[in-house]
Amino acid sequence: MKRLHVLAMPTLGAALLCLPLVAGAQETDPDTGLVKAEGWDTVRSNCTACHSAKLVTQNSGTRNHWENLIRWMQDTQGLWEFQAETEETLLDYLAEYYGPKEDTRRPALPRTLMPDNPYPTVADSG
Repeated sequence: MKRLHVLAMPTLGAALLCLPLVAGAQETDPDTGLVKAEGWDTVRSNCTACHSAKLVTQNSGTRNHWENLIRWMQDTQGLWEFQAETEETLLDYLAEYYGPKEDTRRPALPRTLMPDNPYPTVADSG
C-alpha cells in the first residue's frame, strides 16, 4: 500500500500544477491584481489615477453596472469624460473580467433551520 501512495504523490503534484491551465486562470498584473487581457492597461491608467485597483478587483457587475459607476464618478467625484473608444474599452474589459459573479453567496437557509424570531411582529400585536 505504501508503494501506491508514493507513486500517487508525483501524479497528484503534476495534476495540481496543471490546474490553473485547466481552470482557465488568467494572468494578473502583480502590481494591481488586474487580469492581464485586452484593455487592462487602459483600465489601469484610467481607474488607478484616482483610486486603488482593489476597488475594481473586489467588485463585479454587468456592463450597465460599470457604466452607472462611471457616470456616478463623473457626476459626483470629478472623473473626467472619456473619449468614446476609451469608454468602450473600459466597459468591455470590466464586463468581461469583473462581470457578475455566480454562486458567490451561500443559498438561503431553509425556514426549518432558522431560529425563532425573538422580536415582536405585526401578527403578535394583534
